[in-house]
Order: sequence, then C-alpha cells, then structure tokens
Amino acid sequence: MTSADNTVTVDIQDGIAVITIDRPEVRNAINASVLGQISQALEELADNDDAQIVIFTGAGDKAFVAGADINELAVRKPKDGLRAAMQGVYEKVEQFHKPTIAAVNGYAFGGGHELALACDIRIASTNAQFALPETSLGIMPAAGGTQRLARLVGVGRATEMILTSRRVKAHEALTMGLVTDVVEPQELMPKAKETAQTILSKGPLATQLAKTVVRHGFDADHSTGILLERLAQSVLYSSAEKVEGTNAFLEKRNPDYRAAQRKDDEA
Repeated sequence: MTSADNTVTVDIQDGIAVITIDRPEVRNAINASVLGQISQALEELADNDDAQIVIFTGAGDKAFVAGADINELAVRKPKDGLRAAMQGVYEKVEQFHKPTIAAVNGYAFGGGHELALACDIRIASTNAQFALPETSLGIMPAAGGTQRLARLVGVGRATEMILTSRRVKAHEALTMGLVTDVVEPQELMPKAKETAQTILSKGPLATQLAKTVVRHGFDADHSTGILLERLAQSVLYSSAEKVEGTNAFLEKRNPDYRAAQRKDDEA
C-alpha cells in the first residue's frame, strides 16, 4: 500500500503493518498530505485481518519525524487551531483498536514526538532525540503533547520539557519512562518486530481489550476503571479465544488463536 506521492508507505508482512513516513529530504516532517495518508492507512488497516499490529517509523536514519512542516505552520490561522487536524489524526492512532508501536529512529520533535506518544509502545534507537520545541516558535504542543507527555512522565518533567524545548536523548528517555527500550540503530526494526511478534502470540481479543481498558481506565476514577476491567474480562470469559488459550496451556501446546477468532466471528 503506497500513497500517490510516495510520502507514506504501508508494508504488511507476518501480521505486522509498518507505516513509514517517507520524506527524508525534510527529515520526515508532517504536512497535511501526510496526515491524510496516515488517517487513510489506519482506516484501511482497521478491517484488514492480515495486519494485527502497526509499527510507525520514519524513512532514513536521521529522523523518525522532525515535526510539522514549518511552511504550513507559518500560515495557519486561529480556525486551523480549532480544526486541530494533527490532533484528530493522533487521536485515531491512540484509539486504534490494534496495538501500535513507535520505532523511533533519530529526531522525534514536535508532531513527531506527539505521534510517538500516541502509540502504545515506544522503542528508540541510540541516536533518537525527543523534544517539543513549539514554544520556540511562539506556539505550544497541540497534538496531544501537553496531555500525553504529562501522563507518561509526570507533570513536572513534561512542563520542563515543554517550556524549555529541551532535547531529551534516548537513554534519558528510557530513564524517565518515555520509551521502553533503547537499541542500536541497526537493531531498531528487528526489536520492534520482535516485540510485535510477542504481542501477536497472545490472544488478539485479549490484547485489544487490555489496551482499551488501560487507556480509558487511566483517565477515569478508580471505580470506573475497575468496572471496565471487570466487564472486559467477562467478555473474554465468553470467548472461544479463552477456551483455546486455557486448553492449549493444559495440553502443553501453542494456542491457535486464528481458529478461535474464526469461531468467535461465526458465533
């Protein structure tokens, strides 16, 4: 799957869809066209059973996504802020029902950092750097950065990063919990795919519901989060996936979740 202007590509292999922002000449900066292509890719992947997990990355070895296209940013008006196109697309990424991984190679600045924050898991190469430099341009992070970063690393760290536009290198990002792994650049995609394959070996409905409960439960009060957990578990208890998973464990064999999915679809 490739866009008409070749700035976003989607490659699907072994249950994994890799979405690549491919504008290395501008360090994969995101413009309106790229946002539209990401949104379209997610819509197409949502019902594609060949893609059970999505990895986002950037082309080349310099940048994941170096931010928004400044040429577009320079002419934006108040109505564009209210329309919040990038924020809307990243909401789609965060709420996507299949697990998502950001494989961060190089710079993840501004909108690139916010794209990584919208993913479920972030893995960085040793040359990765994270920053929200919007205040240097007289604006602020507004594609989820003020909210997701604070929830991930704490209000104090997030505020300091946003107000100072400070760059955070990979190992500091690991220490503060911004990423879960740091690997050498040549190991980044193998590590991301290894993580994806580990998730793929689990029950697909279980992983999707677990993701949903963690995401929505975090922003709810404790009682509501616990209720979401209980309801999701009751759904899983009624699934062919649970029967297959427990039987496979007792029979000391690998579970066939594909077959279980077909049973659930036919029920």
